Amino acid sequence: MPDFEKYFNLEIHLGSFVLNLLITAIIAYLIKLFYIKYGRAISDRRKFSNNFIPLAIGTLLIITVIKSSVALSLGLVGALSIVRFRSAIKDPEELTMLFLIIGFGLMGGADKPVLSLLSFALVLPIFYFNSLMSKNKGTVTNKAFLNVSTKNKNVTAITASIEPHTSYLEIKRVDSVQNGINASFYCTIDGPAQLQKIIEAVNNEDPEATVSFVEQPDLLL
Repeated sequence: MPDFEKYFNLEIHLGSFVLNLLITAIIAYLIKLFYIKYGRAISDRRKFSNNFIPLAIGTLLIITVIKSSVALSLGLVGALSIVRFRSAIKDPEELTMLFLIIGFGLMGGADKPVLSLLSFALVLPIFYFNSLMSKNKGTVTNKAFLNVSTKNKNVTAITASIEPHTSYLEIKRVDSVQNGINASFYCTIDGPAQLQKIIEAVNNEDPEATVSFVEQPDLLL
């Protein structure tokens, strides 16, 4: 007869637990430093990365506990089914880093210290070279709102001055005010040089005009 009591209540080795905890915490800390320096998210990377160590350790603790008891794992499934975790993830890179940290927490909880260290040694260089390739990429098309405030009430002239410097331009809103117009456009801009040309073109029509650029990567153009 199989030993069902041993199957449902596996022993946790204290030494292995402490070792996995330390390795996971150190890896999460090193990933935090890497993300702060090489991450490309526009949010506060330092503040966001403060969650890496607690998330990794929390994942490790959960996996360590539930793997020692099938009953506890079933209880955790029931508990999580009534809990909702909501967090505003503003950048796909942030979600990627969270999955990475959870992955190392899972390896720590599964008592795989060698796998954790090997994965860290392989993953970090890959992330580093990916960061370098992203920075060296020639042009990146930025979808954006372009807002122009000018005393020139000739919408056609303003549009004609901008159009040669962008591959896509669509008027979305024009407000006629006492001192001129406020015009809003959807457009694509391939870099700072192109944006500078748009500013210069608008200023040629009206030296006192103001131009604001707001990147909107989720726009469907």
